[in-house]
Amino acid sequence: MRQPATTIDLRRDLVGLLPRLRRFAITLAGEAAVADELVQTVCLRAIAKGHQWNGEGRLESWIYTLARQQWTDDSRKRKPKASARGNVTDIRDAARDRSASVDPDAIHRMISEMPDGVSSVFLLVDVEGHSYQQAADIMGISAASVVSQLAAARLHFAGLAGTHPIHRY
Repeated sequence: MRQPATTIDLRRDLVGLLPRLRRFAITLAGEAAVADELVQTVCLRAIAKGHQWNGEGRLESWIYTLARQQWTDDSRKRKPKASARGNVTDIRDAARDRSASVDPDAIHRMISEMPDGVSSVFLLVDVEGHSYQQAADIMGISAASVVSQLAAARLHFAGLAGTHPIHRY
């Protein structure tokens, strides 16, 4: 039996979104293994609910919304546990020495160690290029909340790099 073209296109487009979806999942989960499980669940859910995708707006916004909803649903099922996240690599040394390279895993850890929601908003707006309103729609919050969480994320990074006036030596 042949599948409809929209299902095939959704699957093709979903494959193209996987790296960005994984980054977004890491901001939610904080750990790569848990994020990978979330990505797999979201992909299965997107394919199963493909008929609900109306083709309007950005597909990635719909996928990110599915991911956030799935994470919220899964979080309700899990018991709170202590964070297994490691220590953040101090990027102040790298900021002082511009020739040093920053470990991408350290950057992922720094993003994932931000408070819940803040890292996701940072990724959506500053990394993925979504508008404040698109990020608000994906996260299920107001645009004003996006602005305040984005400011918190930027201050967080400025503090780590020692570039914020309050944190300079």
